[in-house]
Amino acid sequence: MVLLLFYIAIVTGNLLIILLVSTNKKLKIPMFLFLQHLAFADSLLATCIIPMMAEIIIRTKGKMSVAGCITQMYFYYIFGFVQCFLLSVMSYDRYVAICNPLHYILIMDRRICFLLGYGCWVLNCSLCSTEFIWIIQFEFCGPSDIDYFFCDLGPVMQLSTSDTSIVQWLDFTYSVLVLFCTLTFIITYIYIFVVILKISSSTARKKSFSTCSAHLLSVGAYYGSLITIYVTPSSEMSPNMNKYSSLLYIVMTPLMNPLIYSLRNQEIRQALHKKLRKIAVK
Repeated sequence: MVLLLFYIAIVTGNLLIILLVSTNKKLKIPMFLFLQHLAFADSLLATCIIPMMAEIIIRTKGKMSVAGCITQMYFYYIFGFVQCFLLSVMSYDRYVAICNPLHYILIMDRRICFLLGYGCWVLNCSLCSTEFIWIIQFEFCGPSDIDYFFCDLGPVMQLSTSDTSIVQWLDFTYSVLVLFCTLTFIITYIYIFVVILKISSSTARKKSFSTCSAHLLSVGAYYGSLITIYVTPSSEMSPNMNKYSSLLYIVMTPLMNPLIYSLRNQEIRQALHKKLRKIAVK
């Protein structure tokens, strides 16, 4: 029941953001268009994992075919890791808006926003598909029990009787690319904060901090949970700790993003109030 409530909250919150951005002209700016992509990824990530996770918990020992397990893992990687690229693009958008405001409209035009938004999906799908071409060739001839809430790469590779060295190398390479190379874009916030502190108007400074703090909270929640799972050495984490860290990432991050952006962003709150007033009048 708790998982069901979390799932309803995640899907409702993220679909609400998608609806507001799609129907409100004031929100059709790069920052909210990228937020719409992020909400879409969060909804799909939760849908990919939580319903089947609930079934496994209810049945205590749920069963899934090898093809079903690899399919779930494939979409989990696409919907999960595309957020790294989207958060980086959102960081770049805030960098241009605050550090180069006079040229913002020219730099972040509709064509560039389209390429950046959908480019994140294309790049991530390409990377994941390359790795999963090798994973679908795995053979499983021994034990078939996974002590986990869903199909993740580590537990699946432990059960495979095939040589997994190539996949381990690819996974390490992609992890470095996704987790650390994208962090270089987020480090631009150091420069952003320096620029914000130099703004003479206290009102403009407060507004800049408000828009950036929402994004930084989202980044902290995402990378904090992801690094705990995939960067911390497995020898330092018990299997149960790893499982529940994954649960935190799957459930809490998609749940927090709508709350962070709706509570910290005045434009989203105004659009929501306007939509609710229209519904109340009808």
